[in-house]
Amino acid sequence: TTLIANTSNMPVAAREASIYTGITLAEYFRDQGLHVTMLADSTSRWAEALREISGRLAEMPADSGYPAYLGSRLANFYSRAGKVTCIGSPKRNGSVTIVGAVSPPGGDFSDPVTSATLSIVQVFWGLDKTLAQRKHFPSVNWSLSYSSYVEPLENYYDKNYPDFLRYRKIIKDILQKEEELSEIVQIVGPGSLGESDRVTLETAALIKEDFLRQNGYSESDKCCPFYKTVGMMKNFCLFYELAKRAVTWDKDERRFTWSTIAEQLAEHINALSALKFLNPQSGKENACADERGLGVLDPQQPTHLATTDTMDVLDIAILKIRLPTAIEALHDLYSDHLLVILDLGEGKDIDYHPYFYRLGQIC
Repeated sequence: TTLIANTSNMPVAAREASIYTGITLAEYFRDQGLHVTMLADSTSRWAEALREISGRLAEMPADSGYPAYLGSRLANFYSRAGKVTCIGSPKRNGSVTIVGAVSPPGGDFSDPVTSATLSIVQVFWGLDKTLAQRKHFPSVNWSLSYSSYVEPLENYYDKNYPDFLRYRKIIKDILQKEEELSEIVQIVGPGSLGESDRVTLETAALIKEDFLRQNGYSESDKCCPFYKTVGMMKNFCLFYELAKRAVTWDKDERRFTWSTIAEQLAEHINALSALKFLNPQSGKENACADERGLGVLDPQQPTHLATTDTMDVLDIAILKIRLPTAIEALHDLYSDHLLVILDLGEGKDIDYHPYFYRLGQIC
């Protein structure tokens, strides 16, 4: 770690030069074949120093007094990031990733520094003061933030994590829908929502509290491999789809509500919340089922994960609620052998394993 420090009471020339000193050092380590991350905190203070120098040089000011070349200076700075193959021997590949913090006055996104930065960068993490006040960290606003690298990386995702983009879209839609429903709830109350909307609200709460909210001091949160992230996303998405399917089932005479799901599947919902505590240090083979899902299991027993789609345990639980007469038959399955029950209520096959269940389509 290399630190370049210039406080606000330092000479303006030093504050203006510090950002270039930092990127030059980053390029030095990059040329040694290292992968470097440069944090610039903050480019807004650097731009203020640039504005002060421009004023002393009697240059024509532009928007908010900043020099007209502010955008080009920012572009030149960010363009020094990237992956390179170094000249010379031995062969070396290095990279520089620039993470620039922008501090717009009053959170005004129309600030010249903010607008110029947004027009250049490919990834934006928008911090939210409201989330920070709720002790939700990292306080990244999922509605404002974006990445332009999703499409260029489609081939990589399709090859290594085939369903990641679909899970990403589902979770994004859930969070967006939750924001719309929250406004309705504040006006008319939660009682006015249908069961499908309640499923959306409750699933969004699970995602925000148990997936997006993280503790950097926790062993399970401070480092989260991508396969664990994808596995957690899969489980949340499958739970959402199964719950939506359950409350919209028009073949059932009984009304199937979110309250029923919360009561009957409390154990599985708690297991969903506990997925974040799976220790990634246990290894990919112990923390993931063939990259397809982590499974709703005891996080203290990662070795129970096997090569099967573990999330379908919720299918069985929902079926048990719908078909009370099948409960006795399910109780008879507790053995170490693979058993199949044919034509159970809906004529589907159920495969049983001591730790895993599998059911086809239940409707």
